[in-house]
Amino acid sequence: MLLHMEIMVIALLTAVTCSLPGVFLVLRGVALMSDALSHAILLGIALMFLWVQSLNSPLLLLGAACAGVLTVLCTELIIHSKKLKQDAAIGLVFPLFFSIGVILISLYARSVHLDVDMVLLGEIAFAPFTRCIIAGIDCGPYALWVIGCVLVINLLFIRFFFKELLITTFDKKYAMVIGISPLFFYYCLMIIISVTAVATFDIVGSIMVVALMITPAATAYLLTKRVGHMLTLSACVAALSAIVGYILAWWCDVSIAGAIATMTGVCFVGALGLHRAKNKWCN
Repeated sequence: MLLHMEIMVIALLTAVTCSLPGVFLVLRGVALMSDALSHAILLGIALMFLWVQSLNSPLLLLGAACAGVLTVLCTELIIHSKKLKQDAAIGLVFPLFFSIGVILISLYARSVHLDVDMVLLGEIAFAPFTRCIIAGIDCGPYALWVIGCVLVINLLFIRFFFKELLITTFDKKYAMVIGISPLFFYYCLMIIISVTAVATFDIVGSIMVVALMITPAATAYLLTKRVGHMLTLSACVAALSAIVGYILAWWCDVSIAGAIATMTGVCFVGALGLHRAKNKWCN
């Protein structure tokens, strides 16, 4: 019973952690960037691992964040060249970084638990077996502490810079007039996305990270136009999907990550139905 509770809590915190910054990706129209970053950070993780030779080093977060920023920089440079549009630029940069990361892992990290399947798919059922031991005391799953810290970082970032994020999302020209740099907060958001992705890739995999970042936020967008309400609804949808998805996975003996992703899709379809019914009723 304790194992099931720990897995459910980890899934719940992971879902909420990913859903909060995802709201601003959806509002900015750069949802594909979550997919790009969740794959491109593999290069940063691989390079940092080759340097420190440890999967538990916090420097992996730094490497992932740097890879995320580099991905954004390269994408923006291509976009500003006016040779390619945003989607084409993203589609050009992140496969390049991801493939380099795959090559590095294949060449130099075959003997450690760092492989493409782990990054893409993850396995949340194994998360509770890696414990956080402090002074001989079992303080719970290591993943729980990592995700909890990232959740606090995301909450603090949104809480203290909510006004700046709001203005730079909807009116960049006005933000520049009042002295707020849209580019600075865009890069800050990308760093937050990168840190969130690398903190969760070992638990649910990068594909699941994309589902949890985008689908709950898109669901909330259909139900409300107020950003504050969107954040709350997105977190609630993500939490509900995690809990119901885990119960469904346990009952049907299927992939936990797959069941949670399926539930986010079910919630979105339900919200889409309500949205269309509301528009039809109003018209």
